[in-house]
Amino acid sequence: MTVKHTQQVAQVPGAPPTAEPAAAPQDGRRSRWTEHRRARREDLVGAAVEAVRRTGPDFAVDDVARSAGVSKTVIYRYFTDKDELIDAVLERISDTVLLPRLLGEIAAEHPDDRQALRAVIAAFVSLIADEPELYRFAYAHAGRAGRADLVAATEHRIAEALAALLADRLGAGGEAWGAARTWAYGVVGMVQLAAHWWSTDRSVPADELVEQLAALAHGGLGSLLPPRR
Repeated sequence: MTVKHTQQVAQVPGAPPTAEPAAAPQDGRRSRWTEHRRARREDLVGAAVEAVRRTGPDFAVDDVARSAGVSKTVIYRYFTDKDELIDAVLERISDTVLLPRLLGEIAAEHPDDRQALRAVIAAFVSLIADEPELYRFAYAHAGRAGRADLVAATEHRIAEALAALLADRLGAGGEAWGAARTWAYGVVGMVQLAAHWWSTDRSVPADELVEQLAALAHGGLGSLLPPRR
């Protein structure tokens, strides 16, 4: 038989029962404070994104403070330094601007392979056209020493999503899918570099650029992928 030992609290005869310590209210206050800080930080990141839309890569904490209507001191209550703020802005751009557009088009149904490629390429080109300052900011801060390269991470996610799609297509056609990742990274790299050149050159209209890149991508993949089923 197991004997359970419990700690007894001495009780004075006739006195009211001794209450347990009230820890919950303190925990609730801590939870509300944590949520407040998280929400406030998110608001400041949003203000930073708007500041970038106005100033582009020439990013200054003063611009964020003006956009948020606070002092720089307030900014540094929520971010240890400028690099941490930049990281948060890059993550917001990736998660709310770039990835939803491109991953959405990769996952969408399209009439044929050329239209599918064209839709993804058009989404990327239109992003550059619609949000030129966010695009310039993102690539101006790519590959910073000692910081996570969120631009490269975003490119990897796009390439891996495309690779999975190509592998499924090859597998469904009864073909080996080992080259799917190579082809996916090749297509993403080709489109990214050409679009990056176009972002400052603009000698080709956007629609024409999309058609040219779609023709090049489909010219390669179209001859390699099995017919759709």
